[in-house]
Amino acid sequence: MLDNHKKIEKNSLLLLVLSLLVVSIGGLVEIVPLFRIETTIEPVKGVRPYTPLELAGQNIYIRENCSSCHSQQIRTLRDEVARYGHYSLAAESMYDHPFLWGSKRTGPDLARVGGKYSDEWHVAHLKDPRSVVPESIMPTYAFLMNQGADLRRIADHLKTLRAAGVPYTDDMIENAYNDAIGQASGEAMAEGLRQRYGKKVTARDFDDQPNLVSEMDALVAYLQKLGTDIDFKDYDPDMMPQNPVNAKDK
Repeated sequence: MLDNHKKIEKNSLLLLVLSLLVVSIGGLVEIVPLFRIETTIEPVKGVRPYTPLELAGQNIYIRENCSSCHSQQIRTLRDEVARYGHYSLAAESMYDHPFLWGSKRTGPDLARVGGKYSDEWHVAHLKDPRSVVPESIMPTYAFLMNQGADLRRIADHLKTLRAAGVPYTDDMIENAYNDAIGQASGEAMAEGLRQRYGKKVTARDFDDQPNLVSEMDALVAYLQKLGTDIDFKDYDPDMMPQNPVNAKDK
């Protein structure tokens, strides 16, 4: 056995070929199941796609590279669960393109930041982080208050995500712009939005500027959505079907 191993180590071409073969097998084992994504992510009640305004907020979050300092993945470690809440489920990120799990925490994890703080707190924190967290090293984002959210192509964004598997309907795409404006305008314009996305959608003037749907509105709406889809009081992993496709067929 050892003699055979010596032959491999002495023959660089054979070593290269065998290394590529082993790596290819390992890669296939990891990648092939992802082509059956409907069987690898268990369905969880409550998970919904982002509203157009929340999606615009996610775009701003990505543009400002917030994920380089804030992760969105709570691991199954006791200290993380104690600090941040229930560990992250794969289904919670199933509509993220790209996913924003992150691997570095200069600031805290944001997977369950939705509803943890008021809109006023988020606005104050983004305008001047040290006004609410004195030890913060986060840069200021006060300029978001004065820039209107770019909603001109939001319907096209929904169409693209639908092509990637996000279940946006024709009705959602057709009303994307109006839904974004309505969510930032308050309860009076939220009826259609909630019919399309569910009763738990928050609709209000997030940045207290009634005459402008700002980038601050969009980003705060996105942050307030994170981690709020699932009611973990009703979540029981043992009750989830092991094979969603077969369960559906039955």
